[in-house]
Amino acid sequence: MRYIVGLGNPGRNYEKTRHNVGFMVIDELCRRWGLSLNKEKFKGIYGMGSINGEKVILLKPLTYMNLSGESIRPLLDYYEIDVEDLIVIYDDLDLPTGKIRLRTRGSAGGHNGIKSTIQHLGTQNFNRLRIGIDRPINGMKVPDYVLGVFSAEEQPEIEGAIKQAADACEKWLSHTFLEVMNEFNQK
Repeated sequence: MRYIVGLGNPGRNYEKTRHNVGFMVIDELCRRWGLSLNKEKFKGIYGMGSINGEKVILLKPLTYMNLSGESIRPLLDYYEIDVEDLIVIYDDLDLPTGKIRLRTRGSAGGHNGIKSTIQHLGTQNFNRLRIGIDRPINGMKVPDYVLGVFSAEEQPEIEGAIKQAADACEKWLSHTFLEVMNEFNQK
């Protein structure tokens, strides 16, 4: 079973914000695979299905970003999923807008959603897919920036990144995470 989590904040006012790129990838996977997030439990909404013979769970935590681990861990435990079968998708200020990077471990790097995930999983060793949103300019505060929407100029880049992230998730269903990482980190 593969467990794909997209981080973000619930509610219409956060839908198109930089902090919600993880949710956007989950939406793209739902669209591609004809799945819906029709279960609400474990402080999140999730859906499941069989894609090319692989059982998949997609989750959007409803805890707000800073408490994401409170939703991720209980679902992992309930379905007895190994942590190596988990991937967490989230925004990254240290990557240019539209760039994706995959990793198998690491620190939170200042990202509160990942900090919560590490705390609740009890390990830094889990698969991640980071989507670049770049850093704010002109002295804008980070919270205001991540809760802002993408500019018209950034839109094509972020749409491309969301598609590429979904492609990486699809490939992961039939390949090792290391193989996927090696392919997609070259782009």
